[in-house]
Amino acid sequence: MAEAADFQGTSPSPARRWLRRTGAVLAGTPLLTGLLQLPAASPAEAATPAAPRAASDDGSVAVSVDSLTPGAPAEGDTVTVSGTVTNKGKKTVTDASVGLRVGSLLDTRSSIDTVAKNSDDIGSPVGAEIDDKYTEKFSKLTPGVSQPYTISVPADELDLGQDGVYDLSVTLTGETSDQPWEQTLGVRHTFLPWQPDEADTKTKTTFMWPLISTVHMTAETGSDEEQTPVFHDDELAEEISPGGRLDRMVALGKDLDVTWVIDPDLLASVEAMTTRYEIPGENADDKNAVGGHQAVAKRWLTEVQKAVADKEVVALPFGDPDLASLAHHGTSVTGSLRHLKEATDVAAGTVESILHVTASTDFAWPVEGAVDPSIIKVSTSAGADKVITRGDTFEGGRDLTYTPTAPRPIGGGTTAVVADARLSTVFEGDMARASASTQAVQRFLAQSLTLALQTDRPRSVVIAPQRTPSAAQAQTMAEAIGALQDSTWSQPQDLTAAAKSKPDPDAGTEVPPASAYPKSLRKQELPRSAFEQIARTQDKLDRFKVILSNPSRVVTPFGRALNRGMAASWRGRPAEAAIYRSGVETYLDTLSSQVRLIEKSDTKLSGRSATIPVTVQNNLVQGVEHLVLRLTSTNPTRLEIDGNAYEEQPIAVSGGHSQSVKFTTNANANGRATVVAQLYTQDGRPYGQPVTFDVKVTEITATVMLVIGGGVLLLVLAGFRMYTQRKRAAARQAEEREQENAADAADADAGDAKNPEASERRPTQESAPDTREDAPEQPSDPAPDTAPESADPSGTGERVDR
Repeated sequence: MAEAADFQGTSPSPARRWLRRTGAVLAGTPLLTGLLQLPAASPAEAATPAAPRAASDDGSVAVSVDSLTPGAPAEGDTVTVSGTVTNKGKKTVTDASVGLRVGSLLDTRSSIDTVAKNSDDIGSPVGAEIDDKYTEKFSKLTPGVSQPYTISVPADELDLGQDGVYDLSVTLTGETSDQPWEQTLGVRHTFLPWQPDEADTKTKTTFMWPLISTVHMTAETGSDEEQTPVFHDDELAEEISPGGRLDRMVALGKDLDVTWVIDPDLLASVEAMTTRYEIPGENADDKNAVGGHQAVAKRWLTEVQKAVADKEVVALPFGDPDLASLAHHGTSVTGSLRHLKEATDVAAGTVESILHVTASTDFAWPVEGAVDPSIIKVSTSAGADKVITRGDTFEGGRDLTYTPTAPRPIGGGTTAVVADARLSTVFEGDMARASASTQAVQRFLAQSLTLALQTDRPRSVVIAPQRTPSAAQAQTMAEAIGALQDSTWSQPQDLTAAAKSKPDPDAGTEVPPASAYPKSLRKQELPRSAFEQIARTQDKLDRFKVILSNPSRVVTPFGRALNRGMAASWRGRPAEAAIYRSGVETYLDTLSSQVRLIEKSDTKLSGRSATIPVTVQNNLVQGVEHLVLRLTSTNPTRLEIDGNAYEEQPIAVSGGHSQSVKFTTNANANGRATVVAQLYTQDGRPYGQPVTFDVKVTEITATVMLVIGGGVLLLVLAGFRMYTQRKRAAARQAEEREQENAADAADADAGDAKNPEASERRPTQESAPDTREDAPEQPSDPAPDTAPESADPSGTGERVDR
């Protein structure tokens, strides 16, 4: 799609329009003269008749521009260019000279792109060299050797005319042994923006400053009261340490007028590092290593708090979910949009609790700003009414000779905030090289000025760079923003203000169709299977949480982990994403299996009724409740459970304990009956695996009853006989004692007659029952208490209580 703003509009003042027209006439005169001559001269030759011939060995010397200051000079400034020249050829270059040349005015944004694409092409046109005194000379350049150069020129000596962007090139001329004449051996084109006076209408520019990382936290937490978090790596510590990527983002952004765009998951992860966290060892048998970056995490969060104070903060949904993947593959999976809503709901609260600022959640940011109708629908489903898109995937408008303002109403109360594609993508690539960084800064300033000169209309421009800039890219971005904020044609603006600015009535508002969505981005999307796995894990979580006495200990870490499973940072890393999602599901399965039924062996039932114990084991830290244990007989005609086919009993087990539940059974016939024990949640959904065992019923027969009855009768008769015998013996003993007592009484009376006082002192004897403590134990005495029941599987041939 062609850039809508490749044609520059009128200048801000009548005087400038007169200068431009005059300049055009003067520039056209030599060209017309040249056309009347034979042979015809090229425009480049006409403009620079004294320029040296290009070398037949094109590009034998590499020229770099590592620094250009100031990036946008004003009157009275001195422009300083420095870099290196490197002889890439096989021959020594002699009489080498490095000079500056100011080329033509680049009055369209596409012409800037063309120069940038061919920045080292020695065949491209160059302007006339500035005065010879502003050159640096080298007697020779040895092959493979680099030489630094620095050239400083007063801006007044550059002979800059009207406002705009000029092609500034650094050239190296010299001779070689086989071509002993002056020739251009190397060139580097860059850009010099020139607008010394304040613009009548400044462009309002919004730069989004993203604070986003990849996923680092797992769903796993420690069993301690603090729920020690577990990270799958310690890379986040490197990013927030001094000199790390995120550390540089904060240090650079705090002095810039930018809108902070933050993933709350990043803040939550760093906050989790401020106390104690664990990292799995390299081997499965290794104990978890304790992360030791608490001080680093606290320092970084403190710096972020200072940086965002009094600045606009936009909070993305928690985990920065991939909206395009969700729109194209997730909406057909039940519950997927629920996760987006939850991620949005917790975003503002997370940012406020950690940074103590109020964040906006009105913006959605699809990957690279690419949208189609389904992405717009998903983006706004969680409450956002502004979608950040990009100009290379959103139509600019028909017959426009300028870049329209950012906001576009697209219906349904939704605004598409269209970021400028050229300004947003200029910082991509390797910015670690000084030459690449300098070129990106100058190209950014050039595009911004050219855009500002297109029209006198007031406009809002939004810049949405890559989501996770490197430290070098962040440094380059900061330099460009700093130069832009000091410029004469731009002023900073918050993202919310940009979205609320008056839309351009001529700008396009039609959302691109699904067929226009970039194929390169579609290949990187999360597949449908990813959302199916997330839905399956959520279903397991829903069943698990209802039995917990403190469900928040599980729901919160797993809910956030499911949000992370949809993160846009998984793009291009399908294997790592699958491992992460599987890890979340596996860990949930492990926790759920900690509440289970103890296996039972086959049971023997001797009699018509008995109780069967079933044990529930809870190895979780917290207690479980709201569970029902059901014992079912698969053959109720033979064995009933409390008079029915099954019986249910509520279950509540404390953390780290087991609970045995007894069921009453009734046997109706001999034989083997299969019994199934199963846990259920209160809503009737099965929980865990059932335990199945057999009960062997051995009913007592009539013959056995007769035998037992006869034995009992014999025992009764024998007891009765023993009773009568003992009664007769007792009577005889009583009679003998009476006779002895009578004789004793007679003797006593005779004695008392002789000694009356003795009869008064004699005590009366009474019989007493035997109360000795060592009396033999009787069969009816109660048995001692049994030991606590073991949670291990019962032994073979277990007999149950009757």
